[in-house]
Amino acid sequence: MKKSYIAVLGIALLTSCGGGGKKKSVDSIIESGSLGEMKAKRSELVMQRDEISGQLTRLDEAISEQDTLHKLALVSAITIKDTLFRHYIELQGSVNTKKNIVINAEYNGLLTEVYVRDGQAVKKGQLLAKIDDGGLSQQLAQAEVQANLAKTTYERQKRLWDQNIGSEIQFLDAQTSYESQEKAIAQLRDQVAKTRVTAPFSGTIDDIITDQGSIVTAGTELMRIVNLSDMYIEAEVPEKYLPSISRGTRADISFPVLGKTVESEVRQAGNYINPNNRSFKIEVDVPNPEGEIKPNLTAKLRVYDYTSEKAVLIPQSIISENARGEQYVYVAEKNGKEHQGIAKRVIIETGKTQGDVIEVLDGIGPGDHIIKEGARSVEEGQVIQITEEK
Repeated sequence: MKKSYIAVLGIALLTSCGGGGKKKSVDSIIESGSLGEMKAKRSELVMQRDEISGQLTRLDEAISEQDTLHKLALVSAITIKDTLFRHYIELQGSVNTKKNIVINAEYNGLLTEVYVRDGQAVKKGQLLAKIDDGGLSQQLAQAEVQANLAKTTYERQKRLWDQNIGSEIQFLDAQTSYESQEKAIAQLRDQVAKTRVTAPFSGTIDDIITDQGSIVTAGTELMRIVNLSDMYIEAEVPEKYLPSISRGTRADISFPVLGKTVESEVRQAGNYINPNNRSFKIEVDVPNPEGEIKPNLTAKLRVYDYTSEKAVLIPQSIISENARGEQYVYVAEKNGKEHQGIAKRVIIETGKTQGDVIEVLDGIGPGDHIIKEGARSVEEGQVIQITEEK
């Protein structure tokens, strides 16, 4: 403004002093040495200066009225829309399966046969290996022959006894002999069964630990069998989430190593709070149709404890708080002029947060224009220049 004033004043002075040669220039008056002429010229120039200054003031006021935007605070605004909001907690865990066991030998002897190989699928009850029984099979066969004879003798003595023929002692001896033979057979069958290693459930042979031809004793690890179709992740959840997480709660499972995420749900929520860390346990099903997820694989869980179909979400960064602890935002209200508005402070009630956004439960709603950039520099009732964010 100052430079503009000096420039205009200089032009005016030059014009007034050099027009038509009728008026003497300042230089010529100074050269003449006439004090009266110098004072008169100065008075003339002061009057011209005051007149030009007044005209400049009027022009500035007119320009200001026509161009008010340079005075307005520039802000950006977002239009509120309701949206689906799922709040979740993040947990760490690893894949487990209750069908992951090592099969041990139950009999001492030579491992004569191994009928399966690593990675082979097997059915429950399928014969996996055989341990030499050391003649138990022959003993069992002989015992069965003796038991059949004892049974025949017992049945005959019983018929006679029922007809009051023969002595009681003969009947009791036959009965005792038969029952003893049956117990002996049962014991032998149990021992022979221990020499036959069978699958306790359907699954996959993960590892053959002891090779065929090895000498084994009761407790020797023979092989590992796993079932990859019934797996889960166990995690500990802080007790404050107990009311909102239960069986059927949605959960997403991420496997960083595989670069894969699967959708699942909580299949079991514990009823016991651990007093040491104030948490309860949950189990989340692990869908594994392709069999690529393995036991003990590290996983990240997102367990969704809250869902709102039509939530109002805003950035947390635009929320301020007054001296009473109330949270508020600024709404840009239209004032009838294009790209302009008035800042209005609105008290809000907030809910859950997720990342950098927060749910607003009360105070604003769909269609409201919320000031985002510049929210902390405006005041109640201030006229603002608005740029819309998409």
